[in-house]
Amino acid sequence: MNVLKDILYKVSLTSTYGDMERKVSDVVFDSRKVVENSSFVAVKGTQVDGHDFISLALEKGATTIICEQLPETLATGITYIQVVDSAKALGIMAANFYGNPSEKIKVVAVTGTNGKTTTVTLLHQLFVRMGYSTGLLSTVENKINEEVIPSTHTTPDAVSVQALLRKMVDAGCTHCFMEASSHAIVQERIAGLKLAGAVFTNITHDHLDYHGTFDEYIKAKKKLFDELPKDAFALVNGDDKRGGVMVQNCRGTLQTFGLKTAADFKAKILSNTIEGLELDVNGKLIWFRMIGSFNAYNLLGVLGTAVLLGEDEDEVLRELSAIKGAKGRFDRISIGGITAIVDYAHTPDALDNVLKTINAFRTGNEQLITVVGCGGNRDKTKRPTMAKIAVSESTKAIFTSDNPRFEEPAEILKDMQAGVGPTDFRKTLTIEDRREAIKTALLLCQKGDIVLIAGKGHEDYQEIKGVKHHFDDAEVVTELLTQLNGN
Repeated sequence: MNVLKDILYKVSLTSTYGDMERKVSDVVFDSRKVVENSSFVAVKGTQVDGHDFISLALEKGATTIICEQLPETLATGITYIQVVDSAKALGIMAANFYGNPSEKIKVVAVTGTNGKTTTVTLLHQLFVRMGYSTGLLSTVENKINEEVIPSTHTTPDAVSVQALLRKMVDAGCTHCFMEASSHAIVQERIAGLKLAGAVFTNITHDHLDYHGTFDEYIKAKKKLFDELPKDAFALVNGDDKRGGVMVQNCRGTLQTFGLKTAADFKAKILSNTIEGLELDVNGKLIWFRMIGSFNAYNLLGVLGTAVLLGEDEDEVLRELSAIKGAKGRFDRISIGGITAIVDYAHTPDALDNVLKTINAFRTGNEQLITVVGCGGNRDKTKRPTMAKIAVSESTKAIFTSDNPRFEEPAEILKDMQAGVGPTDFRKTLTIEDRREAIKTALLLCQKGDIVLIAGKGHEDYQEIKGVKHHFDDAEVVTELLTQLNGN
């Protein structure tokens, strides 16, 4: 067990009451996980306030309470620590509790609206191929070398992050690549981490349901770079006009990547087909198995990160040319002459990028049918925009359920329909049941046609009224295409 005063190192304290030398069995913020001698950190969340559960934590055996507001009555024999910011204190305490593992492993955080998962997945695959023991924290999965640990959030909670990093260090990992969502950054889930570097992919409108305004969303991403140490690197997409904003107050070493503007890591697209990309990277002609200009940016971000971590550019390019992308990112399924593409695109910019990429391959003789929905209890402002993009870039668009969560699917679909002009309604269908929507799209196809199923990608569930039901777009498409072809 750890000594309380040791795990409070670097935490901003307001006041202390009780024994600072007491032993602490663990650090928790969920009262349901409290055991004897736990240190309970009362964090104000978006749904509940941990301060309301202090008495329950004491009943279950907590002997230390960390909080922003002290209870009116202090229990005898309990140590109370008043702090400036409970969420930040939680991250720092968890880091101290697990022996500050990020100081023993090179951790790189990737943030941005789109491209986070692909970038960290490519980095993990790349460094494994180059012989390193490597960790991964992503939307799709968490990995310690080849051991897969299921993922429930883009960025795990602060305690889980430190626990996973501890496991990585104990397993001999030298690097860890992690996604850093805007939610995680502002909720201090990465507090206490020592980063070797941070990468900015891009930023477009998303998560305004949480952040309120686009400016607040930008500030959330920027916070990651504001807090980088001097010995870290900051690698940003120079073609994104907000790349410079991200690093205005950054103390780390600044580097850029891009396709259009002058950059430290620059490429030119020579060929972009459904088979892959050929790029001129700093004068070297390289073919990659990934598709689309958006992946050219992801590849450059990976190249820049690897080189800034000390790897040889030629070796990195050679290994990258053999790697596929992340699951659920432009996954192609071709059966009976029909091509289905499953992609996670769930923002207007991502959907636009994927559709433009597909349209670049089309001869004009084949249909492009897009099946798309929008998540419930999330940013409503993007729903009509995504519908408008789907209709304008496709032969036909079918609006359907994504993860409705606690909203009524019909209301979400109504929001999407508001983005369709009167002349384009003939190009749309609305089918609430996602399986039926995919089936209808496939039945409308002839040989050579393309169906894009957007929004869920790697997810193997639909969340309805708080319950996750198994649903995998790729499984459904494969099953239906096989049936339609009589196999």
